[in-house]
Amino acid sequence: MFSRTGLPREILTDQGTPFMSRVMADVCKLFQIKQLRTSVYHPQTDGLVERFNKTLKMMLKRVVQRDGRDWDHLLPALLFAIREVPQASTGFSPFELVYGRRPRGLLDLVKETWESESSPHKSLIEHISQMRERISKVMPLVQEHLQKAQEAQKRVYNRSAKLRQFQVGDRVAVLIPTVESRFLAKWQGPYEVVEKVGEVNYRVHQPGKRKPYQIYHINLLKPWRDREEVSAMVGVGIESDGVDAVHIAATLSKPQTQEVKEFLQRNKGMFSGLPGHASGIKHDIVTEPHVKVRVKPYRIPEAHRKAVSEEVKKMLQL
Repeated sequence: MFSRTGLPREILTDQGTPFMSRVMADVCKLFQIKQLRTSVYHPQTDGLVERFNKTLKMMLKRVVQRDGRDWDHLLPALLFAIREVPQASTGFSPFELVYGRRPRGLLDLVKETWESESSPHKSLIEHISQMRERISKVMPLVQEHLQKAQEAQKRVYNRSAKLRQFQVGDRVAVLIPTVESRFLAKWQGPYEVVEKVGEVNYRVHQPGKRKPYQIYHINLLKPWRDREEVSAMVGVGIESDGVDAVHIAATLSKPQTQEVKEFLQRNKGMFSGLPGHASGIKHDIVTEPHVKVRVKPYRIPEAHRKAVSEEVKKMLQL
């Protein structure tokens, strides 16, 4: 990339091992490149890259064969299709923004054959001058389109966004993926905020972890609440089916206590310890005729098999 586009001033990466290595740090120091890293488990910072990967995967699913073994042979054609088509955010194709001219694609070839057109020959100086002139005209339009697209995306995102801030010394819970799977994230803590790195990033002290100090995005943090605070001082119990384990705080007034009791009585089925039956939606899984679906069970670590077996037995009894 450096030999093709030149040395950048800044590089934004995630905290993957290759980007955190000493070699990467030495390269950035040698070429005077400012290295920017995203906070862990927050791919939204690399939104352009993640969105492009999603688009490419969707295109591969449409054209790949059933066995899925020929996807690597389709990459050049799909990448050309992405580079050739104008984008909604900019109004121009990625190829045109980089090289200052439109690519000669399959539709252009059909048009030339149909109209018997031939491309005129130009000198190198004419080509460069025309390319610079075209880029100077295109960039204001690109910036205008990008600004409109960003404002539209900002309005959609801010509809449900809430402004939150933490102070140094606050105890927080952190949403961290488990060792088994990144998709099985759970809140862990309590940890302490030691520094506000930016508008949305905080350095958190995690005693006992391999990295005792880690930077997290604010979306992965929430205030820590002790069990005593959550239960609000266990008070008067309610004697009814399914809600006998629910308690009402003694700090509530009599009208509030009565309102909570009536609410629990109306929804006592929601507090039952036994699972019920869902009848609101019916769904059929349609498979191909005369094809038996065989799926291998997921491999479970030896240390977790006993717990999984007990949980399965409990579910079968329920």
